[in-house]
Amino acid sequence: MSERQEERLYLLLDSVNNPLARGRLEGPAGDTLQLMVMDNDVDKVACHEVIVLMSMSGSEPPLQCRIVRQRGDRIALEKIASLDPDLRRNLRVPIKFDTFIYPITGRWRGRRAVRSIDLSCGGVAFYGDDGLEAGERLEMVIPVTEEPVILRCEILRRQELRNDKLLYAVKFVDMCEDEEVTVREAVFSIQLENRPHAAGNDREEQR
Repeated sequence: MSERQEERLYLLLDSVNNPLARGRLEGPAGDTLQLMVMDNDVDKVACHEVIVLMSMSGSEPPLQCRIVRQRGDRIALEKIASLDPDLRRNLRVPIKFDTFIYPITGRWRGRRAVRSIDLSCGGVAFYGDDGLEAGERLEMVIPVTEEPVILRCEILRRQELRNDKLLYAVKFVDMCEDEEVTVREAVFSIQLENRPHAAGNDREEQR
């Protein structure tokens, strides 16, 4: 996918940040946006009044918009506000996968098997054995992207659980742009796969 195409793709969320669909921007990005809703999901979007656009490229902050018109698969949007860019990094999806971590700064050697709990554009939480400390850096294989990637991580916190299990939260560090886009695509795709079968209607909430 070219950079130009990538920059024009968006994840569409409802007013409480539940995923609805993917969309492609058509024409210039002014105060009014023309968007084509992809994958025949326009009905899931059109029943809402206010939605959030989150760029696949990460080159712009998320936008809160009002739907002003729909024609077929295309909707016209009026910009309301720019939102906190951290919304994208904090968009977290529950997902379980078995993978491996490798030490960078830790005292341990070899590799360790871990099991994920959730994934975001900015990090991952996982179950693992004791022996990892906050501030330590490691490498983790992320197998749910289109092609598996190995990402550098820093441990933010650890929490002891029963049965000698530990819960770790890590953030991704030193990511290149291609890695960020790859993880973002995976998170967005999982979000869409996990969405409820019937999209809610938030028109009454907005009145």
